Amino acid sequence: MTTKTLALDGPAGSGKSSVSRAVAKQLDWVMLDTGAMYRAITWSVLNANIELSDSAAVARHALGTTIEITTNPQEFRISANGHDVTSTIRSQEVTDAVSEVSAVPEVRELLVSLQRKAVEDSDFGIVIEGRDIGTVVLPDSALKVFLTASPQARATRRSREINPDADQAQIARTRESIEIRDTKDSGREYSPLKPALDAQILDTSDLTLEAVVEQLVDLVRNTYT
Repeated sequence: MTTKTLALDGPAGSGKSSVSRAVAKQLDWVMLDTGAMYRAITWSVLNANIELSDSAAVARHALGTTIEITTNPQEFRISANGHDVTSTIRSQEVTDAVSEVSAVPEVRELLVSLQRKAVEDSDFGIVIEGRDIGTVVLPDSALKVFLTASPQARATRRSREINPDADQAQIARTRESIEIRDTKDSGREYSPLKPALDAQILDTSDLTLEAVVEQLVDLVRNTYT
């Protein structure tokens, strides 16, 4: 089991996945995208035509779903019950439903267990990113960072990831979606999105990806050397 962990939390569009992958590559660590795990469960629930409002049915289906995810930052893949969902979990349908599925306590308990096992099984340092890593999954991590950015900055980044030519109308729609998700994620009763008390807050609104990565790599090296 590795003792070198970077617990990286933050809201939608804060750049966690891109930053985590870049930091892991630079350090020769592995990384775990926990948001992708919730999206994979959500895809499976939607694929099974389960009503999202039926939390008991969502929980039963989640417990019967097998998630396999790579931790190699060079080649990310994820599957649900043998179906490669690496691309499909980024669909708007999944994005719109993932907060509701993620709020089901049994879903979170299942995935937190899988996430902790991934850390236990790792012989490398690991960057693990999500929304409750520092508060729930790895509360004893020596390094916790909460990435944040203004809603406008996050909406612009997310829109241009999908469409480099996104106009202001598209960005405005994305911002509305992000703010709705922020409210759901921060307001849920079980494992709400919030910084750990001992997390370092890093506002990336005016920072490039490279600048964020540089700061995080420095933090890791100062913590574990």
